[in-house]
Formats: sequence, structure tokens, C-alpha cells
Amino acid sequence: MPRTVLHWFRRDLRLTDNTALHHATKDAQQVIPVYVLSDWKNSHGWTGPNRQQFLCGNLESLAKNLETLDSRLIIRSGKADAELERLIQQTKADAIYFNRDYDPYGREMEKKIAALCSRLGIECHGFDDSVMHPPETVLTGSALPYRVYTPYSKNWLGLAKAAPLPRMTTLGPKADEKVMSLPLPTLAHWHLPAPTAQIVTPGERAARDRMKHFIDSGILKGYTASRNIPAGQTTSLLSQDLRYGLIGIRELYAQCAAVEAASTYIKELAWREFYFAILWFYPEVFEHEFAPDWRGLPWPGTEADFQRWATGTTGFPIVDAGMRQLLQTGLMHNRLRMITAMFLTKDLHCDWRMGEAFFMQQLVDGENASNNGGWQWSAGTGADAAPYFRIQNPWLQSARFDPQGEYIKKWVPELKDVPAPLLHEPPKPGLPLAKGYPLPMVDHHTERDRCLAIFAKHKAERG
Repeated sequence: MPRTVLHWFRRDLRLTDNTALHHATKDAQQVIPVYVLSDWKNSHGWTGPNRQQFLCGNLESLAKNLETLDSRLIIRSGKADAELERLIQQTKADAIYFNRDYDPYGREMEKKIAALCSRLGIECHGFDDSVMHPPETVLTGSALPYRVYTPYSKNWLGLAKAAPLPRMTTLGPKADEKVMSLPLPTLAHWHLPAPTAQIVTPGERAARDRMKHFIDSGILKGYTASRNIPAGQTTSLLSQDLRYGLIGIRELYAQCAAVEAASTYIKELAWREFYFAILWFYPEVFEHEFAPDWRGLPWPGTEADFQRWATGTTGFPIVDAGMRQLLQTGLMHNRLRMITAMFLTKDLHCDWRMGEAFFMQQLVDGENASNNGGWQWSAGTGADAAPYFRIQNPWLQSARFDPQGEYIKKWVPELKDVPAPLLHEPPKPGLPLAKGYPLPMVDHHTERDRCLAIFAKHKAERG
């Protein structure tokens, strides 16, 4: 039995239902918890102040929770393999335990950690934790990855589900005080400004409270009927908690599965893992369209068009409401993610990669697999995507899902006195809906036809 081991926290910032941490405490006399901060500065293509502020709060919460077990969180900064090697030498650790990641960058670091452990002659234990079923365990009858959600989900739903693991009660003796730890990070660590958004409360306890509210309040029972309505709370609001592992997927599944009307929500958990699997088997989707036929498709939208979209000033109330919710909270209702993404790609003809990057820099729950999958779905280029000729009409989406304008008026206050029916149709030429609110920047029907022509021309040229 190893005497001392490191538990390398990554996207599993909790003490309950944590697979690697559970096994580490079973196998060793002393578990030293460590988190390695990334050392980039000023800006990053995948994140921004909202998510980094949430991370800071989550690490503070984790550190306090570890203190209640008479342990302490060691904070380091730099490349994970180099920092973990230093910590191994300082603690004489016999093994590293961690939960696996599913994006290509996380996987590459895991290979380096495995090589490090081999070189040092210590054990290396990686576990699957953030998914119910690892990508390589949900395959077709020919042992190939699925490219379409429905058959994937049928397989996924039929597999036996692991039970949740208990909360940790001890990690053994805390690390010697001689083992250096950086202070808990603030945004200054990455040279980032304070977020302008009012972000959700961080930490494991807050996440567990959100999970309990979703299940006990009846929102889960009403999910099938209400999930596409953006006004009020109609969804779980747990996406950021799954992203950072503030709650365990096994516990969430088990609690939801005990509710009779939970099947629609559970299928959404399968969608999440479908996109993890797409990223696992097709990592090129970060750079290229998933569907090879659409690679090289022109996107003639302009930077000025993109900026109108990004600032919520398009003149389409439902689109602007979604973008302003994102800017003010770091979150956006899923139906609005589809509406705003399809508007950017199909009405403004901007490259989906622009929107994908903007969302990742703004979203507290930015999950690169789901975000990429959602953007490519909306653009018509992804796995199981909406066909390119299926183009949502934002006016009809608005009328269907926000008929009283409740959501729109919350996030676009200049429209608060506009009668609801007028929010769901183009205004008369030259007559804005309200003072200070812009006219629609494009005509949807004109841009729909233009989009169809762009896709059809590309398809014909490729033969």
C-alpha cells in the first residue's frame, strides 16, 4: 500500500462522489490534495473573468472543506507535470491519483503525467469521473463511435449506471507545513479585470443546494413541458456545477432517476456525454467542421455584424435578450443559445468559430465539448446537426417560447412598455419598437435565402 499519494484536483472540485479521491483515500495513509493553476496571463481563448472568478470561489470553498478534514489544499502554478514532479520530490509521494479529462489538451497532459510517474518509479492512477460512461465504452455494434445522438443515447441509457460514492471523512495527516503552497488565487493571478457579470454562487455547498432545489421544487417534474421557456427557472441551472465537478454525475443521475418524470432531463445528460465522445474521437472539431462536406464553407459575415450580435444590439428582441443575459450573468438559457447561435451563423453569416470563442470567454459554464457541439449543430456543420436548410426564424421562436415577452422585457428593459405581440414581428420600416432601441439589422427572410444559396453553392462545387 502506498503511504503518501497526491490527489491532483482538476475539474472535480468536491469531496462527495469523487472517484479518484475515493480510491486515493482507500489506498493510502496520507492523501495530499493539490491544484495546479494555469500560468497564462491577460487573455485566453477559452475563458475569461467570469469563469476564472467562479474557479477562484470554488477553490476557496474546496480549501475550506479540506480544512474541516484537517487537510490542506496545496496550490501551485505552472505546467502540471513540472509542478507535480516538484511536489512528489518534496512529499516523497508514492503515487498520483486524478480524474481523467476528455479534451485533447487534458489527455496530452495525462500522458506526460504517466511518463513522469514511470520515470520516477511511482504509481499513476487515472479514473473516469465526470461522465457516467467514458467515450470508448459507448460504441456501435461494429465497435465504432456514434456520429448521431439517438442511437448513442439508446445505448447510453441501457448501460448499467454506477452508484454514487460517499463523501470523504478523512484524507489522513495534512501535508507538512514545509510543503509550499501559493495563496488561493484571485483574478490578479491571470492579470484579469473583475467580471462585470453577476455570477452564480461558487462552491460545493451552493451547487448541492441548486441540485436539491431543482429536484425538490418540482422544476425537474415540469422539465419536459417547460424546459424551452426562458422566463423564470425552468432548467436545472447545474451546468457550471457539472463543468467544475461541484456535484458528481453519479449522484445527480441517481437522484433524478428516482423521479418518475425525469427521462427528458436524463437524455440531456446523455447529450452532454455524446459531445464528450465526439471530442474524444474527433478532436479536429475544434478547428474544423465535423462534417467534411462543409469544410471550406465561406462565412461572409463582417466584424461589425459580429459586434452588433455580441453587444445585444441586433434589433431582434429575443436575440438581444439572450446576449444581454449572457453579458450580465455569464449564463444563457439553452433555447437562447440555439437562437443566438443560429442567428449569428445563418442570418449574419459569421463563422461559427467566432461565436464559439465568444461564448467560451463569457460563459461561467463554458464546457468546450458541449459548446463546440452546440455551435456546430446550429451552424449545420456538426454531429447530428440541424440540416443546413433548417433555419430558425427568430420572430417565430420569440412568439413560441416567450409569448408574453417576459424574458425579453427582463433583459432588454427599453422594451418593457412595448405590447408583447409587437416583440414577435418586424417593426414597420423606419419605426423602432422603442426609443433608443435599434431597428432590425437585417431582414430574416432575405438572409435565409442568402444562407441557403451559400450552402447550396458550396455543396454543388464539392460535387
